[in-house]
This record gives sequence, C-alpha cells and structure tokens, in this order.
Amino acid sequence: MGASNSSGKLLNPHVAEKSIHEFTVKDNQGRDVDLKCYKGKILLIINVASQCGLTETNYSELTELYDKYRQKGFEVLAFPSNQFGNQEPGSNEQIKEFACSRYKAEFPIFDKIDVNGPNQAPLYKYLKASKGGILGALRDNIKWNFAKFLIDRDGTVIERFSPTTSPLKLEKQIKKLLGV
Repeated sequence: MGASNSSGKLLNPHVAEKSIHEFTVKDNQGRDVDLKCYKGKILLIINVASQCGLTETNYSELTELYDKYRQKGFEVLAFPSNQFGNQEPGSNEQIKEFACSRYKAEFPIFDKIDVNGPNQAPLYKYLKASKGGILGALRDNIKWNFAKFLIDRDGTVIERFSPTTSPLKLEKQIKKLLGV
C-alpha cells in the first residue's frame, strides 16, 4: 500500500507530490504562463490537432462546454501536438487562427508540445504519471489527439479520458466539480 498525503488520498509512488499549479508552460506566443493562475478552477487539459478526424467534434463540444461553464470556474487548456499522424503541422499562430475562426474557441491554446517521448512537456509527464492509461508497457503514453485530463480546484488530476470520449460526456462530472 502506498503512502498517503495529509488529506488521506493515496499517492502514486511514481509521482512527486505536486499539483498542476506547480508547472509553468508557454503560451502560443512563447511567453511563460504559471499554472498557479488557474488555482481554484476546474480544468480540462487536452492535446489538440487541427487535421484529425476527431477535431470537429472535440473543438465544437469544448467550445460549448467552455462557453457554458467558464463563468462558473471552468477552463479548457489546449496543448497542440503534432505527434500523431502529423495532424497539427501549422505554426502556433495558424493553430490559434484555425481554432478561433472555425470553432470560435476562446479558451487558451498553448505552445505546440510533445506529449510523449524524450522531449515530452513536463506537465504531460506529470499528467500521465498521475493517471496512467490502460494496455501494455506503454500504457501511460498518450495514444492519439484529444486525450483529456480532468483537474480539480486544487490542481489534482481526477480522471483521464480517451481521445474518443466526447467532451460533452464529461459535463456531468464537470458540473459536480463546479458544484452546479
């Protein structure tokens, strides 16, 4: 049995006791963003791509959820990645233009990153260690575009969802975390 923290939560022995609020990431213009600015908010962190078969559904539904719940303390944090079928080949500016003009996305879209491999972003290393996937030796790896991580107000990873999970299927859990 693993150690537990002061709240009695069982800790993953492979994850240092951290929250996502301890990370700094780059925005789509290369500026540092301290994730502490999201303390107290419910977050959905997702790796996105512009040219994927899952793009239409995910961007449309993410925009719907964001518009509906952002005033209640919900944020979507989108991290473009070109690691799956080269489906996010554009520059940061092109990616943001695509999401904003085509899907009216107003949620933050960050710097393009690697979510797997030797150059993976530290945030994604933490997310995957907090909530591993299923199946095989590479179970923790992100399998495709639009993998989702639901984060509570304290910055703790609550659950991981597959790329094929529709964002609207998470609405009930988001509402519960928001207390609405």
